[in-house]
Amino acid sequence: MSINKKFIPFLNKLPINLALLTFIAFCLSKNSYGEPSLANTLAALKPGIVAVGTYMPKRNPKAVFLATGFAVGDGSLIVTNAHVIPDKIDNEHMEQLAIFYHKDNDDKAILAVAVAIDKEHDLAILKITEERLSPLKLGSVSSVREGQLYAFTGFPIGMVLGLYPVTHRGIVSAITPNVIPMIRAEQINAKILKRLQDPYNVFQLDATAYPGNSGSPLYDPDTGLVIGVINKVFVQESKENVLSKPSGISYAIPVNHVENILKKAL
Repeated sequence: MSINKKFIPFLNKLPINLALLTFIAFCLSKNSYGEPSLANTLAALKPGIVAVGTYMPKRNPKAVFLATGFAVGDGSLIVTNAHVIPDKIDNEHMEQLAIFYHKDNDDKAILAVAVAIDKEHDLAILKITEERLSPLKLGSVSSVREGQLYAFTGFPIGMVLGLYPVTHRGIVSAITPNVIPMIRAEQINAKILKRLQDPYNVFQLDATAYPGNSGSPLYDPDTGLVIGVINKVFVQESKENVLSKPSGISYAIPVNHVENILKKAL
């Protein structure tokens, strides 16, 4: 940041303490009004962040939350994790995939269908037809560096906290392969072996995510650009296979894999 030269003679004539205070006030006012804040970014993104689950008219409860998702593209496509999509849907009792969100003091549900699934990167694209949501914009993974601060918003612990998205912040503490070599052969299972053959990088975060956060967008607090998708289960079972108890470390799938699966959905 540079200071306009016309301020320099004025500052030189002031006592040193007053000059310092003036400079600090100038910097604070610049930061307050010249840069976007997380609060503003969150307000813009929340309409496009939804809960993902299933809906069955005669079930109690009718709605079951499974994870988080977010709108992209024209607002009719929802990104979430593949592992949260049920292997079987009870069509006989009219069970269907659905998204849920809170709007205008009312809880809303929209039926959805899965149009693309990438199990290798644990991503899925759902499509809704009844409404268009406010889409989030995808960023570039090339700009992500270890130590940078990001935020994610979703529905931790699913239905327990209701349709009120929660936001967490944390740094990208490491950019690391989604699987690590095992120390002993008996630690390797079929899933680990498959991922060892073709590993890819994921973002390791120092913020705690919960099971309902799976599918949450990881985004830049200033721009709102999404750089990853929170993944609580799929990555953890590979990275922490040697641990008897899972850690509080969270992971995110880089957004370039979302771009690839979107091509199949369009």
